[in-house]
Amino acid sequence: MQDQKMENLLNLALDASEEERKKSLDLDVGYQPESRRWQVIVRHSGSLMAYQSEEIRIAELAGGYAIVTLPEAQIYAFAALPEVEYMEMPKRLFFSLDQARSVSCVQPAQEAPRGLSGRGVLVAVVDSGADWRHPDFQTLDGRSRIVLLWDQALEGCPPEGYTYGTEFTGQELDAALAAERGDGIQNEMAAPPPASGPNAEKLPQLIASRDVSGHGTGVLGIAAGNGRASGGRYRGVAPEADILVVKLGTPEPDGFPRTTELMQAVDYAVRAARSRNQPLALNLSFGNTYGSHEP
Repeated sequence: MQDQKMENLLNLALDASEEERKKSLDLDVGYQPESRRWQVIVRHSGSLMAYQSEEIRIAELAGGYAIVTLPEAQIYAFAALPEVEYMEMPKRLFFSLDQARSVSCVQPAQEAPRGLSGRGVLVAVVDSGADWRHPDFQTLDGRSRIVLLWDQALEGCPPEGYTYGTEFTGQELDAALAAERGDGIQNEMAAPPPASGPNAEKLPQLIASRDVSGHGTGVLGIAAGNGRASGGRYRGVAPEADILVVKLGTPEPDGFPRTTELMQAVDYAVRAARSRNQPLALNLSFGNTYGSHEP
């Protein structure tokens, strides 16, 4: 039986059998098969609270909406109430990232026969930094995929050719990760103190670079995360790429980076790609609207 005050999907669900509802991804949303009750969304005028009972539970929301839980046998009668303007069933929510790769056509590129993974490419993210400890930026054996990290805001040892900040190599990140795990996994080319040496416990503290806002970490995850933290479910666009991170410095406390920090960050990434003989894909989320806007 069709009711004009009810959405088509809800009418269809009520006409379907429980077996048909189970097979559908949409027709069973809001239905409780054990008690044969529904939770529905109701647009109404006036108050519905006079109709609340042990069988009918009502939560009135702002703006003339209510969430009503009631037996299936009473849905049509409730929809016929003069206060009820419209009724619909709930819709299932999901993490948008579940569909991001497919709708952006990344999924087909990563699957056979293309099998594109970013291997051999250097992905640089110039942003708020990155959580270098995050599993998505590590290989399966726990080594860092970040080959270079320049924190412009952290005084210490700047990269060659630059005058501020601190540069951390992939070998140093490997040693810090190994020290935190308490194991001896280390890159054979590692130059920093070994994970078992006197400075082992200090390595994670020495690498004090932090992504306070989390923006750079999120951007990097989309660009090059390998999904290690989610069992491969939330992979980025280039899950096998090498990673370069620049955390832009802020000359003034609680301020924003300037074009001078940005220019040096881009220069650093380009130089690194050239020295490593790798193609470079650079993501930059900071911007500005200065300059001519003509035509």
